Amino acid sequence: MRSLPMTRRFASMLLVLLCMSAPAAAQPANTSQNPSVANQPDRRVVDGIAAVVNKQVITLHQVDEEAQKAQQHLKRQGIPVPDTPTLRRQVLQNMITEELLRQEADRLNIAVTDAGVLQAAETIAQRNQITVDQLRAEIQRSGLSWDDYLKGLRQEVRLDQLRQRTVDRDIFISDADIDAFLKSEQRRSGIGSLAQPAPTQQSAPTALGLAQILVAVPEGASSSEVQRLRAKAEQLLSRLRSGADFAGLAASSSDAPEALQGGDLGVRPPQGWPDLFLQATQNVPAGQVSDIVQSGNGFHILLVTTRGQEPAQARQPVPSLDQQSPLQNAGPVMVTQTKARHILIKITPAMSEERALERVRQLAQRLAMGESFEELARRNSEDASAPQGGDLGWVIPGTMVPAFEQAMNATPTGQVSEPVLTQFGWHLIRVDDRREKDMEDEYRRMQARQILFQRRVEPAFEDWLNQLRGQAYIDNRLDPQSSRRPR
Repeated sequence: MRSLPMTRRFASMLLVLLCMSAPAAAQPANTSQNPSVANQPDRRVVDGIAAVVNKQVITLHQVDEEAQKAQQHLKRQGIPVPDTPTLRRQVLQNMITEELLRQEADRLNIAVTDAGVLQAAETIAQRNQITVDQLRAEIQRSGLSWDDYLKGLRQEVRLDQLRQRTVDRDIFISDADIDAFLKSEQRRSGIGSLAQPAPTQQSAPTALGLAQILVAVPEGASSSEVQRLRAKAEQLLSRLRSGADFAGLAASSSDAPEALQGGDLGVRPPQGWPDLFLQATQNVPAGQVSDIVQSGNGFHILLVTTRGQEPAQARQPVPSLDQQSPLQNAGPVMVTQTKARHILIKITPAMSEERALERVRQLAQRLAMGESFEELARRNSEDASAPQGGDLGWVIPGTMVPAFEQAMNATPTGQVSEPVLTQFGWHLIRVDDRREKDMEDEYRRMQARQILFQRRVEPAFEDWLNQLRGQAYIDNRLDPQSSRRPR
């Protein structure tokens, strides 16, 4: 079932802010139906509305609460705090984005259970090679409560599932893409075989840290508006090259969600960054900024914070779900392959999670009474494998989403799993056989596929988010120029 690719967790653009605060619990207001209110400052203060996002209200009180938390966080990080009006505008912009994502997740019936949050915390602890108790202690040492961290983690997991449902499935990595990537890695390394590094070749950097300032260009902006925004980016670049503090300028002027983190995007292996960012920073030393980089989202200025081996202090105080690894020289790789079939009942706006589970349970009862798995899959499964009786072939570890793979691995040969929930819906899995195989070449191709996916998924998500904003009604009363009206 190649329609269930394993998704490498990317460092969520909202992670740290979400860990700082829960989303605004906005309530509808009658004034949301009257856009002219945005042009009445006195009324704005009286009714306490900071923004209307579709039919949801974000209040000034909520903005001030989040601004206070953001101010405390900036001080702890040693980042200059913007003036109060600027700080409120920056916080509100993030709250609007959170609200849009929350509404879209609600529309798609995406929810995260308490058990799902704890499982995510366990995964983060394992990837950082610590226990959950040690993770909790580290979070608390960073100044964040464990409850607030779990709230933020719940938001990140939900956002990740939203991204998987809306963006990941449209990203296609062809065999030709993988072949070209592996050849480019050979040329970059200066070696004839990826499995045998040249002894005189200096090792490539294993970590690249970036921060950014983004001047966003709204979808459908006129040429004069684009020129104005480019001039703004050029002015910011000039200030940076004259000695302005990057983190402080990002906090006050960047339109990116990580602005209130000083623009910090984290540290990753070079392969984990989008191609555009890699090309723009390939000759930029650590501590220096790039020229202006234009993307579909606007104009970026990139600061190289780390180049080379990742220092111990670069480890994030709030670990992320992301754990991107560079392409490794594997050598012989013995893996356990699983031959499996499955039945999928998708979750859609018309098919709730509860109804999908009930259908899967009914199918499980029919299997227990002796009906053919293959026939039930052909007639009921909503996956592309249905015509083949749900046949997935020989499944390689890491090619399925984690929940599916964990359930498959726990199912004995010849048996059918309990119902399994993934972002695609509810599944029944039958394990037909298992075998051991040396998969060195396949493993390297799988790594290459994951790296290429990682490079493409973030720009694709940003494009999708811009489209979501463009379709929304946004009445931002602290920054009326950023308001949006759907066409």
